[in-house]
Amino acid sequence: MSELFEGKSMETLDLLHRRRSTSAKAMGEPGPDAAQLQQILQAACRVPDHGKLFPWRFLVIQGEARARLGEVLEEALVARNANVSESLRRFERNRFLRAPVVVTVISSLKTEKPIPEWEQHLSAGAVCQNLLIAATASGFGANWLTEWCAYDDIVTQKLGLGEGEKIAAFIYIGTGTAPLEERPRPLLEDIVTNWTGEA
Repeated sequence: MSELFEGKSMETLDLLHRRRSTSAKAMGEPGPDAAQLQQILQAACRVPDHGKLFPWRFLVIQGEARARLGEVLEEALVARNANVSESLRRFERNRFLRAPVVVTVISSLKTEKPIPEWEQHLSAGAVCQNLLIAATASGFGANWLTEWCAYDDIVTQKLGLGEGEKIAAFIYIGTGTAPLEERPRPLLEDIVTNWTGEA
């Protein structure tokens, strides 16, 4: 039996302070191999989960499946607007070719225990964040995206989502091809208050 972790991990804190999303447009090969991806997904699962429901699951999209999903996106796009331009159709066909591996995180509500839906959705969100951190710690670039296709009925049906399921994220994973740029972060004094209980 493994021991519970005890002690500080300055490397983890440093990673959290430096973590930055890699643009999907700035990713290339290689992506994680099978063993690396398994480690990343195992780390992603170590999240708060009230009721031990595992209210999430993964769909891994890689290889030729990325192009096939692009065809589904084009189909869904044309269903929305038959007059859509060829350039936009081409973009959607190639959307998932931007990274070697795309992990679809599916929020999958469970009803066997009276756990609030909101808490189950939050657990799926924690999985997404863990996945980003694990991919970054493994030396890859990663990006959490949803975009219109995460909410499209044709796309979710083709991906096999059932009742009570929603796409929480498409996590793109690959090797960054450009330097990461920092973006503005909130100042703690703007977002932190101390509640004293006084009126």
